[in-house]
Amino acid sequence: MKIIETKDIAKRYVMGTEVVDALKSISISINKGEYVAFMGPSGSGKSTLMNIIGCLDSPTGGSYVLNGKDVSDMTENELAEIRNKEIGFVFQTFNLLPRISSRDNVALPLIYAGFSKSERTDKAQKVLESVGLGDRSTHRPNELSGGQRQRVAVARALVNNPSILLADEPTGNLDTKTSYEIMELFEEIHSGGNTIIMVTHEEDIAQYAHRIIRLRDGLIESDIVNPNPTNPREMAAKLAAEQED
Repeated sequence: MKIIETKDIAKRYVMGTEVVDALKSISISINKGEYVAFMGPSGSGKSTLMNIIGCLDSPTGGSYVLNGKDVSDMTENELAEIRNKEIGFVFQTFNLLPRISSRDNVALPLIYAGFSKSERTDKAQKVLESVGLGDRSTHRPNELSGGQRQRVAVARALVNNPSILLADEPTGNLDTKTSYEIMELFEEIHSGGNTIIMVTHEEDIAQYAHRIIRLRDGLIESDIVNPNPTNPREMAAKLAAEQED
């Protein structure tokens, strides 16, 4: 079942007399349950494509169908509703509110979805437990490690049971060991049937995905199935063995 289908997506920015074609003609199809990485150097268009797929921006040309709905020409309010229902975001900088607990951070999307306080608390606690942070639910972000903060961010992204988990450079602010742990968490989420789209410029991180779409100059350079995705548990074990030596 197709969850994302774009046809000839284009995005043009006009800045004074300068015209920038960030995306020129992007046609991709992603099925439910896939684990995909968007790769490319700075300026390739991968972040612009992520913003369009995440309904944070609209294309200037082409069509985009998300989970059966054409979102190409939706209003800002309609896009906001789609974002809250269909997409869970994980950002490089975590984007957590510093003065509230992990559980309250995770529960934020449920406020907009109209859940009661008790329902929000219950759902947030359960999803924190699913990412291994049930015992940190009352801790504020500054009381957590970088890896724990990213787990809170992942829990927040999952709490609404979205169609897609969209991760933008999810290990960019993490050390090597913690990066493996977050990639292992992503693998578990994918194994549970979730669709994951990850945006990265790091080759080793892209190799965890099961399909890699490379962009260059606003066009798709290649779109291949990864025959041998990196196993995060094996990498973590290898690092532990090296540290013992």
